[in-house]
Amino acid sequence: MEVLLAAPRSFCAGVERAVDMVENALHRHGPPIWVRRQIVHNTHVVARLEAAGAIFVDELDQVPEGATVVFSAHGVAPAVRTDATRRGLHVIDATCPLVAKVHTEARRFTARGDTVLLIGHAGHDEVEGTLGQVPGIRLVGDVAAAGTVDVDDPRRVSYLTQTTLAADETTAIVGALRDRFPELTGPDTDDICYATTNRQEAVAAIAAACDLVLVVGSANSSNSARLVEVARRHGTPAHLIEDATQIRTDWLDGVRTLGLTAGASAPPHLVDEVIAALGPDTVTEHRVTDENVTFLLPPALRDPSPRIRPGYRPGSPPGTTPGVRERQPFL
Repeated sequence: MEVLLAAPRSFCAGVERAVDMVENALHRHGPPIWVRRQIVHNTHVVARLEAAGAIFVDELDQVPEGATVVFSAHGVAPAVRTDATRRGLHVIDATCPLVAKVHTEARRFTARGDTVLLIGHAGHDEVEGTLGQVPGIRLVGDVAAAGTVDVDDPRRVSYLTQTTLAADETTAIVGALRDRFPELTGPDTDDICYATTNRQEAVAAIAAACDLVLVVGSANSSNSARLVEVARRHGTPAHLIEDATQIRTDWLDGVRTLGLTAGASAPPHLVDEVIAALGPDTVTEHRVTDENVTFLLPPALRDPSPRIRPGYRPGSPPGTTPGVRERQPFL
């Protein structure tokens, strides 16, 4: 068997920043640190942070008054921030800067009098946070919804998108909206984040050459689920797995070339473990682009004197990338 590794894969800058913020909060303040919702949608990341002293809750009423709470990378509605202030909570906001960009656009489009349409998946944490930014945002989940959504003035309509959508499906929904509302406007730059796009393009580049594609990621990870869909749209069977333990042997029958990737919220070491479990004859990486994006931590959480710790890789256990410079304390 040959394994084709799609690249880029695994953690993106927004995920690394969010995980680092919880780790730094634990390092500076000591446990427990409360986190509203999963910091990122990955069960391995959540379990590791829980073991270090993080307590994950669904809503702020589960957090003791005056405690420290971290908002997840997916962002929150202003009502959540107001509630945190009312209860005297010390807030650390790990909202991904690219999600915050969508929030800013929602307020800007509404302020100029537009009906704002949000393309996204109902119930997702990011979508809930964006819908709560201003009153009146309409959610559009698919092309069918684009054909029926009501607006106040067909000449004043704007759209936004969830950052983790499949680019091709989003294009189809925008096209359907534009057919109904020819004066439809959108963001100056694409809302679908660079990491989501890069990982989808990487999977698309290898799918046709593979007999099977495995995507490492959690079931509630939108960007991971989209990678499975992209592979299947290219005619290749694909499965989403949490880790190496979920690989079914019957999937591998007759597979000569296996494609492997990981969603932006999945730690890199999980991919290493999948490769070890498969024991392929060769592993070849196919890279479509390099990612050089980084997001700084808030000043209060930055380490003024980074150190070297052997084997450090954000979100993964020691031993996989020796000699990498650590940017802030790691528990």
